[in-house]
Amino acid sequence: MRKSLTLGVALLALTLAGCGRKAPPAAELPPTTEVPADVNGAVAGDVELTELPAMQADLIAKAGSDTVYFGTDEYQLDPQSQATLAAQAKWMLANPRVRASIEGHADERGTREYNMALGEKRANATRDYLVSQGVPTARLLVTSWGKERPVATGSDESAWAQNRRAVTVVVR
Repeated sequence: MRKSLTLGVALLALTLAGCGRKAPPAAELPPTTEVPADVNGAVAGDVELTELPAMQADLIAKAGSDTVYFGTDEYQLDPQSQATLAAQAKWMLANPRVRASIEGHADERGTREYNMALGEKRANATRDYLVSQGVPTARLLVTSWGKERPVATGSDESAWAQNRRAVTVVVR
Protein backbone atom coordinates (compact mmCIF):
# COMPACT_ATOMS: atom_id res chain seq x y z
CA MET A 1 0.00 0.00 0.00
CA ARG A 2 2.83 2.37 0.86
CA LYS A 3 4.43 1.68 -2.53
CA SER A 4 1.19 2.42 -4.37
CA LEU A 5 0.67 5.63 -2.34
CA THR A 6 4.21 6.76 -3.20
CA LEU A 7 3.59 6.02 -6.89
CA GLY A 8 0.28 7.87 -6.74
CA VAL A 9 1.90 10.94 -5.15
CA ALA A 10 4.71 10.86 -7.72
CA LEU A 11 2.21 10.57 -10.57
CA LEU A 12 0.16 13.45 -9.16
CA ALA A 13 3.30 15.57 -8.78
CA LEU A 14 4.30 14.91 -12.41
CA THR A 15 0.80 15.72 -13.62
CA LEU A 16 0.68 18.98 -11.67
CA ALA A 17 4.19 19.95 -12.80
CA GLY A 18 2.99 20.01 -16.39
CA CYS A 19 0.19 22.40 -15.39
CA GLY A 20 2.43 24.91 -13.66
CA ARG A 21 2.22 27.55 -16.41
CA LYS A 22 -1.17 28.87 -17.34
CA ALA A 23 -2.00 30.49 -20.64
CA PRO A 24 -1.99 34.28 -20.30
CA PRO A 25 -5.37 35.96 -19.99
CA ALA A 26 -6.80 37.31 -23.24
CA ALA A 27 -5.79 40.86 -22.33
CA GLU A 28 -2.11 39.82 -22.29
CA LEU A 29 -2.20 38.08 -25.65
CA PRO A 30 -0.77 40.10 -28.53
CA PRO A 31 -3.47 41.55 -30.76
CA THR A 32 -3.98 39.87 -34.10
CA THR A 33 -4.71 41.87 -37.18
CA GLU A 34 -6.16 40.40 -40.29
CA VAL A 35 -4.59 41.80 -43.41
CA PRO A 36 -6.86 41.77 -46.44
CA ALA A 37 -5.75 39.79 -49.46
CA ASP A 38 -5.62 41.52 -52.82
CA VAL A 39 -7.34 40.25 -55.97
CA ASN A 40 -4.50 37.77 -56.56
CA GLY A 41 -4.76 36.34 -53.06
CA ALA A 42 -1.51 37.99 -51.92
CA VAL A 43 -1.45 39.66 -48.54
CA ALA A 44 -0.02 43.11 -47.84
CA GLY A 45 3.22 42.68 -45.93
CA ASP A 46 4.32 39.56 -47.82
CA VAL A 47 8.07 39.26 -47.42
CA GLU A 48 8.80 37.97 -50.91
CA LEU A 49 7.68 40.29 -53.68
CA THR A 50 8.11 39.72 -57.36
CA GLU A 51 8.89 42.80 -59.40
CA LEU A 52 7.13 43.04 -62.75
CA PRO A 53 9.55 44.74 -65.19
CA ALA A 54 7.10 44.94 -68.11
CA MET A 55 4.43 46.53 -65.91
CA GLN A 56 7.07 48.84 -64.38
CA ALA A 57 8.03 50.01 -67.88
CA ASP A 58 4.35 50.59 -68.67
CA LEU A 59 3.93 52.65 -65.48
CA ILE A 60 6.92 54.81 -66.41
CA ALA A 61 5.72 55.21 -70.01
CA LYS A 62 2.18 56.21 -69.04
CA ALA A 63 2.80 58.09 -65.77
CA GLY A 64 6.03 59.74 -66.85
CA SER A 65 8.07 58.46 -63.91
CA ASP A 66 8.09 55.95 -61.09
CA THR A 67 10.06 58.34 -58.83
CA VAL A 68 9.37 61.50 -56.86
CA TYR A 69 12.10 63.62 -55.26
CA PHE A 70 12.40 65.49 -51.97
CA GLY A 71 14.40 68.34 -50.53
CA THR A 72 17.01 67.87 -47.82
CA ASP A 73 15.44 66.54 -44.59
CA GLU A 74 11.95 66.84 -46.18
CA TYR A 75 9.12 64.46 -46.83
CA GLN A 76 6.41 66.84 -48.07
CA LEU A 77 5.36 66.43 -51.70
CA ASP A 78 5.85 69.43 -53.96
CA PRO A 79 3.43 70.18 -56.84
CA GLN A 80 5.62 68.38 -59.39
CA SER A 81 5.68 65.24 -57.22
CA GLN A 82 1.91 65.44 -56.76
CA ALA A 83 1.43 65.60 -60.53
CA THR A 84 3.65 62.54 -60.99
CA LEU A 85 1.77 60.65 -58.30
CA ALA A 86 -1.62 61.63 -59.75
CA ALA A 87 -0.49 60.05 -63.05
CA GLN A 88 0.75 56.97 -61.17
CA ALA A 89 -2.60 56.69 -59.37
CA LYS A 90 -4.44 56.89 -62.68
CA TRP A 91 -2.27 54.04 -63.99
CA MET A 92 -2.79 51.98 -60.81
CA LEU A 93 -6.56 52.43 -61.06
CA ALA A 94 -6.46 51.30 -64.70
CA ASN A 95 -4.48 48.21 -63.62
CA PRO A 96 -6.40 46.93 -60.58
CA ARG A 97 -4.60 43.57 -60.42
CA VAL A 98 -1.19 45.02 -59.53
CA ARG A 99 0.30 46.11 -56.23
CA ALA A 100 3.13 48.51 -55.61
CA SER A 101 5.93 48.69 -53.12
CA ILE A 102 6.57 52.33 -52.24
CA GLU A 103 10.28 52.53 -51.42
CA GLY A 104 11.59 55.54 -49.50
CA HIS A 105 15.25 56.57 -49.80
CA ALA A 106 17.57 59.18 -48.31
CA ASP A 107 20.99 60.56 -49.17
CA GLU A 108 24.15 59.46 -47.37
CA ARG A 109 24.20 62.22 -44.77
CA GLY A 110 22.88 61.50 -41.28
CA THR A 111 22.76 58.36 -39.20
CA ARG A 112 21.37 55.09 -40.46
CA GLU A 113 18.45 55.34 -38.01
CA TYR A 114 17.61 58.92 -39.04
CA ASN A 115 17.66 58.02 -42.73
CA MET A 116 15.54 54.90 -42.23
CA ALA A 117 12.91 57.02 -40.48
CA LEU A 118 13.12 59.73 -43.16
CA GLY A 119 12.80 57.14 -45.94
CA GLU A 120 9.71 55.74 -44.22
CA LYS A 121 8.15 59.21 -43.95
CA ARG A 122 8.79 59.77 -47.66
CA ALA A 123 7.28 56.40 -48.59
CA ASN A 124 4.26 57.04 -46.34
CA ALA A 125 3.70 60.51 -47.84
CA THR A 126 3.81 58.94 -51.30
CA ARG A 127 1.44 56.13 -50.32
CA ASP A 128 -0.96 58.56 -48.64
CA TYR A 129 -1.13 60.69 -51.79
CA LEU A 130 -1.86 57.65 -53.97
CA VAL A 131 -4.60 56.61 -51.53
CA SER A 132 -6.06 60.14 -51.68
CA GLN A 133 -6.33 59.61 -55.44
CA GLY A 134 -8.38 56.42 -54.97
CA VAL A 135 -5.76 53.65 -54.91
CA PRO A 136 -6.75 51.08 -52.26
CA THR A 137 -4.37 51.00 -49.30
CA ALA A 138 -4.23 47.19 -49.40
CA ARG A 139 -2.46 47.39 -52.78
CA LEU A 140 0.37 49.58 -51.46
CA LEU A 141 3.27 48.38 -49.34
CA VAL A 142 5.76 50.74 -47.70
CA THR A 143 9.49 50.08 -47.42
CA SER A 144 12.31 52.33 -46.27
CA TRP A 145 15.82 51.75 -47.53
CA GLY A 146 17.24 54.85 -45.86
CA LYS A 147 20.66 55.47 -47.34
CA GLU A 148 21.30 51.78 -48.07
CA ARG A 149 20.43 51.79 -51.80
CA PRO A 150 21.72 54.96 -53.45
CA VAL A 151 20.97 55.44 -57.13
CA ALA A 152 23.83 57.92 -57.52
CA THR A 153 27.27 57.67 -55.95
CA GLY A 154 29.18 60.71 -54.85
CA SER A 155 29.26 63.12 -51.95
CA ASP A 156 27.90 66.24 -53.59
CA GLU A 157 24.52 67.93 -54.01
CA SER A 158 23.93 66.36 -57.43
CA ALA A 159 24.21 62.81 -56.05
CA TRP A 160 22.34 63.63 -52.85
CA ALA A 161 19.41 65.16 -54.80
CA GLN A 162 19.01 61.96 -56.84
CA ASN A 163 19.04 59.80 -53.72
CA ARG A 164 16.33 61.76 -51.83
CA ARG A 165 13.41 59.94 -53.40
CA ALA A 166 10.46 57.58 -53.21
CA VAL A 167 10.06 54.97 -55.94
CA THR A 168 6.85 53.17 -56.88
CA VAL A 169 7.81 49.58 -57.76
CA VAL A 170 5.15 47.41 -59.38
CA VAL A 171 5.02 44.00 -57.69
CA ARG A 172 2.97 40.85 -57.57
